[in-house]
Amino acid sequence: MTSRSVVVERRIAAGQGLVWEALTDPGGMEHVLSSVSNVEVLTDGDFGVGTRWRETRRMFGKDTTEEMWVTASEPPARYVVEAESHGTHYVSEWQLQAEGPSATTVRMTFTATAHGGGITGLLAKVMGGVGSRVVSKAIARDLDEVAAAIEARRG
Repeated sequence: MTSRSVVVERRIAAGQGLVWEALTDPGGMEHVLSSVSNVEVLTDGDFGVGTRWRETRRMFGKDTTEEMWVTASEPPARYVVEAESHGTHYVSEWQLQAEGPSATTVRMTFTATAHGGGITGLLAKVMGGVGSRVVSKAIARDLDEVAAAIEARRG
């Protein structure tokens, strides 16, 4: 198996609780993230381990729908979301570090692991060379859009 990771950090001018609320609202993401066109939440109840949803997002010029699920949740500091697609296992770990009462640093680590003894075509495209920079920029854009939405709500 081959794994590749991308790490992106962003400081948001809002308390950890507000940032946690925004990041753990999968159904609200289609209204916050410009690359997400649809989210279908598949489970009932509060966000936590076992929460599942299908997300349609534009990547590399085309729409793709993936099912995601939460595998770890430690409010308001950390959660992990996983997905499987085309022979690749994806893990997104979100860490929220309070920087006083009115700021939070979000660190997102995205890891792709190819199954079957080598880099699949999709993993190579997503995480190899230029693809890694594209993924990093996409994550940074998502965090910028989340920050803008949260900071606008704060007034």
